[in-house]
Amino acid sequence: MKRLLAPLLIAASLMAVAFSAQAKGLDAPALEAWLQKYGAAWEGKDPAAAGKIFTADATYHENVYEPVMQGRAAIEKYWGTVTADQRDIKFESKVIAVNGNTGVAHWSATFKLASTGATIALDGVFVLEFDASGQCKSLREWWFVKAS
Repeated sequence: MKRLLAPLLIAASLMAVAFSAQAKGLDAPALEAWLQKYGAAWEGKDPAAAGKIFTADATYHENVYEPVMQGRAAIEKYWGTVTADQRDIKFESKVIAVNGNTGVAHWSATFKLASTGATIALDGVFVLEFDASGQCKSLREWWFVKAS
């Protein structure tokens, strides 16, 4: 009986440790670090760096009236296209809230369009869901634009 009980107790202990690690969830410093990586990828116009902070099967919902982008490859393709005309990009963000594996953040960005010289200001909100490894598995955003 002792031979059978010992492995079960070890397995139960390991499961408890794994569960408590997952139950910790996201915290504000982890979300701030992720936002810094997002901003650096945008400012650097680096689709590969952007892709690395998302899970392989992540969803990216940039506009509620457009289809959701599905998967890292689609996110990288989007980033390559959307940043192609942008110059002098500046990104800022601030954590609003964290609950479990979900984070909410306010963000703003400014850049110039190379094609027209227009200065663009964006102001928005992210709702982000993360996996246990800290990669984003779902991004939904709402933003406003001002052109000058």
